[in-house]
Amino acid sequence: MKARFDRDKAERVKQFIRARCSHTSGEWAGQRFVLLPWQEEIIDKLFGMVYEDGSRQYRFCYIEIPKKNGKTELGGAIADYMLIGEDEQGAEVYQAAADREQAGLCYRASSIMVQEDDKLSKRLQVLDGRKRIIDHRTHSFLQVLSSESFTKHGLNPFAVMIDEIHAHPNRELYDVLTSGTNYARDGNAIGHRQLIIIMTTAGVYDPTSIWWEVRNHAIKVRDEIINDDSFLPILYIADPHKDNPHDEELWRRVNPSIDHIFNMDTIRADYKRAKDIPAEWVNFQRFRLNIPAQSEAQWIPTDKWKACGTAELDETEYVGRTCYAALDLSSTTDLTALVLIFPPEKEGDKFKVLCRFFMPKDNIALRVKTDRVPYDEWVREGYIQATPGSTVDHDFIINQLIQDASNFTIQEVAFDRWASAYVISGLEKAGFMEEKEGVYGQRVMVKFGQGYVSMGPAMKELEKILRSERLEHFNNPVLRWNAANVYVDFDNAENMRPNKKKSTDRIDGIVALIMATYRTVVCMGEGNKQPRITVL
Repeated sequence: MKARFDRDKAERVKQFIRARCSHTSGEWAGQRFVLLPWQEEIIDKLFGMVYEDGSRQYRFCYIEIPKKNGKTELGGAIADYMLIGEDEQGAEVYQAAADREQAGLCYRASSIMVQEDDKLSKRLQVLDGRKRIIDHRTHSFLQVLSSESFTKHGLNPFAVMIDEIHAHPNRELYDVLTSGTNYARDGNAIGHRQLIIIMTTAGVYDPTSIWWEVRNHAIKVRDEIINDDSFLPILYIADPHKDNPHDEELWRRVNPSIDHIFNMDTIRADYKRAKDIPAEWVNFQRFRLNIPAQSEAQWIPTDKWKACGTAELDETEYVGRTCYAALDLSSTTDLTALVLIFPPEKEGDKFKVLCRFFMPKDNIALRVKTDRVPYDEWVREGYIQATPGSTVDHDFIINQLIQDASNFTIQEVAFDRWASAYVISGLEKAGFMEEKEGVYGQRVMVKFGQGYVSMGPAMKELEKILRSERLEHFNNPVLRWNAANVYVDFDNAENMRPNKKKSTDRIDGIVALIMATYRTVVCMGEGNKQPRITVL
C-alpha cells in the first residue's frame, strides 16, 4: 500500500504545538513553542505520511540527535498532543526511560506545557507526585514508566515516548511497551495507529544492548539495506570512520539547532575544553556528534559495497566455468551460506559472486518476527532456499553442492571444521576429496580456520578487491545485509577476524565470501598447487 503526504494532518499537529505548548526552559521559557525546521520535518513525515485509509505510515520513529538540540521539549509536546489531539478514547501515553529521574525530564516538559496553557490546564488534571496527567473527557492518561519500576500487566499503549534508550539496563521495558502494539488497537474512525518514538543520544558501544539493536536497524533502513516502511529513522550522527570530528561543518550538520537554541561558539568552547583530555574528548564526540563511545569499526563501508553491485545475475553465463566455493554452516536453526567465486577470465574482469542461502522452513515466520528481517520476502524472491523441517537439512545442502558441481567446475570447497563432519562425509560419497598432501585438482575440500592467522590474510585480500571495486556481488540483498552486520576483532599483530558476538545479526554469507575469495586468490597465484592453511 503506497503512502502519500497529507498536509492537513501534519498541520494539525504543528498547530496544536504552536497554539497550546510553550518552551519550558532557557531564555524562551514561557514563550509559545516555535518549531525549528528539523522538528517540522519530523512532524511532516511522522504525522503527514498516510495510507489511503488515513492511517499513519510510520509506527516507529527513531531519533538520534546530540544533546541540547531540543529533543526533550519536542517529545513533551508530542506526548501532550497524543494524549488529547487525536480524540482517542482510553488513550494510554507512556513516557519511558531507564530510571524515574530521566523519565521525569520529558514528563516535566509535558506537565509545564499543560499548566501554562489555559485550555489544557482546564481540561487535564496534572498529578506531578504520580507523574501522571489525566484527561477525564476521554478516560485517557499520560504516565511515566522506568526500567526500575513498572508493571508488565495491563498496558495497552496508544503512544510511547522512550528517552535515552542507550541507558536502559536491559530490553525488558522496551519489549513490554512495543511487543504487539501494532495489533492491540485497530485505530479509531480517522485511522490512527499506535506510535512509538525513541529520542536518544549515542551510548557506549554494546552490540548486546537494545539501543545498539534499534540504532543499527535505523541505519540499515536509512541506507536501504532493509526495507521497513513502518520505521522512520532520523539520524543526526557522525560516522567515526569517515567524518573528521574536528571539522566545524560536521558540527553544524549533526546539530540542526545551531543558531537557534545555541550558537557555534558553544560547541567551540566544548571542543577547546575537551580536545586535550581523553575522557572529555570521548564525551564531546558522543554527546555533540553522536559517535558511540568505544565504537568498533564496521568492516565494509556501505559506499564500497554498493559500488560492487552493478550487474544483473544470469547463472547460465557461468555454466562450465571454474569457481571456488566456501560453506559456512550455521547452528541447527539459523542461516547457512554457500558462496561460489568465479575468478576473472581476462584483464579488467571482476571476481563474480554467486550466493546460496538456506534456512529451515518451519522457523522462518518466527524468525521474521523476532529478528525483524524479511526472510520470507527473500525466500519468495529466490535469495534464500527454505529447507524442510525446523533444523538445517544438511542433505539439502549436500545436494545443492552436488548440483553446482555438475554445472560449474568447482576446484575447492573451503569449510570451517565446526559442525561439518556430516556434510564432509556426504560430499566424499559424491566424489569430493578431503584435502591431503599431494591431492590437488577439482572438488577438493579445504579446512579453513576461523582464527586470526587464517582469517586475517583472507580479510585483507577481500578488502583490497572491494576497495578497488573488482568484485561483482549482483546486489544480493541477503549478502548486502550480512555485509552491513560485520564488526571485527584485532590481535596484537593487527590481524583481524569477524567477531560473531559483536557483529549485529547474521554474517554467514560474508564469512563464506572471505573464505572463497581467499582460496580463489591463492590458487590463481599458485596454479593447482594448494598451499596449506593453518587450522586454528
